[in-house]
Amino acid sequence: MLCLEAWYFQILVLIAGLLKNPEITLDSLSICLMISGCVFMISIGFNAAVSVRVSNELGAGHPKSAAFSVVIATLTSSTVSVTLAIIVLSLRHIISYAFTSGEAVAKAVAELCPLLAITLVLNGIQPVLSGVAVGCGWQAFVAYVNVGCYYLVGIPLGALLGFKFDFGAKGIWSGMLLGGTCMQTIILIIVIYRTDWDKEVEKARNRVDKWENKN
Repeated sequence: MLCLEAWYFQILVLIAGLLKNPEITLDSLSICLMISGCVFMISIGFNAAVSVRVSNELGAGHPKSAAFSVVIATLTSSTVSVTLAIIVLSLRHIISYAFTSGEAVAKAVAELCPLLAITLVLNGIQPVLSGVAVGCGWQAFVAYVNVGCYYLVGIPLGALLGFKFDFGAKGIWSGMLLGGTCMQTIILIIVIYRTDWDKEVEKARNRVDKWENKN
């Protein structure tokens, strides 16, 4: 699941390298993705925490506690990501100077910062929901969602906006963001919102009983 997502954003850089005069574009994208990657590690921490918490609560037969853990983890991670997104937007004209002294790159980074901010917000929600899926044992389902949203929708849409409609790096990133990350986040929200936690507890107990019987 995580590999599919990490590769997805690296493909953004590869596709951007096919644009005309890609030097400034690649420099600015690399800086933005570096910032996004650093913030993403915070969300990965919440991903691991909520997956363990949810699986423990389901195994202990506490459906309400599992659902409550999902809400708290999502709200906490979202608050952190929104705060960091606001900071990035407020520093968009100078944040690139932490990586380079080029004025052209700084200007390009400033133009991409709104997309970066949206990415930070979504990355504050989506990894937590993926962690919930891990805790519930839905890894295969989420992997299929990742493939469908990222590689069957996001990349073609990004390439279409970037090359066909000549929006450049902004078009590629927008298409991959809307068609991939945003779509995946919405699907996970709907699935988790409709989850019957009592049934998840029963499934967890069945898995535990299965392994206990084998032992």
